Amino acid sequence: MTLATPRIRVPRSARVGEAVEIRALMEHPMETGLRHEGGRPAPRDMLQRLTVSVNGALAFQAEFRNGTSANPYHVFFLRLDRTSELVFTWTDEQGRSARAQARVTVG
Repeated sequence: MTLATPRIRVPRSARVGEAVEIRALMEHPMETGLRHEGGRPAPRDMLQRLTVSVNGALAFQAEFRNGTSANPYHVFFLRLDRTSELVFTWTDEQGRSARAQARVTVG
């Protein structure tokens, strides 16, 4: 099984020092292994982490636990001072990962 294609919403441009809104959604069932189907526990299948780097430097990180809902959705703000490449990486407990990239032109 591969991870789904993540969806991100990042503005294409910003002014210097402007805080921009970043939205990220990853479709994933987030199965904790605690729920039972037909008397047997459903296999555990959890995302472990979301990292967002800006020009190679870590800017945002989220660690997921059992209480994380399916299809985790994150909204956060970044203040950018130059044109930047954003790289989003989701990793699950089996080591699978999904990536998305975006560019924000600052001027």
